Amino acid sequence: MDQANPFETPRTYSLHRAEYLVGLAVTTGLIIAHFGEIRWGVAIALFLYIDLIGYIPGAIAFKRSGGRPIPKTYYVLYNVMHSLITQGAVAALWCWLVKPEWALLVLPFHLFGDRGLFGNFMKSFALPFEPVRQPGYLRLLDDLGLARPKPAGHTMEPAPVGHVPARPARRQQREAVR
Repeated sequence: MDQANPFETPRTYSLHRAEYLVGLAVTTGLIIAHFGEIRWGVAIALFLYIDLIGYIPGAIAFKRSGGRPIPKTYYVLYNVMHSLITQGAVAALWCWLVKPEWALLVLPFHLFGDRGLFGNFMKSFALPFEPVRQPGYLRLLDDLGLARPKPAGHTMEPAPVGHVPARPARRQQREAVR
């Protein structure tokens, strides 16, 4: 909303995403216009490496954690790899060391798609790695008199108050032996 309150209402969040959808539309148009000039092996590798380094390790760690916090390293990897600054630097280095080429369009295409289509922005250390609706945010919407939007994508509902995630069976067995 402003520098002192950096959160978004459902409406401003939708508008924020819409800006990235425009970027996605532009990059999609350029990809279509230059389809035959794109080295597709390079494009696919550039598209995938962002998530292979920045998302998949954290998603696996989150899934295995059973709801417990995961190391902040996964958040840093995600944020660095999903940064327009980082990918701009990668594109600049590629142009300098290899050559400018249309395959580089997949870098903004990936980031604009993540943000515009899926609503995935930078990850905060204060929140779970995967989206989980926060009771405090839901209360804020209620206090502001705003409707609660339906969870999007793979957003999870918050755990019931007082809920403690179950520990994996192997850890329980190890602790029982001690």
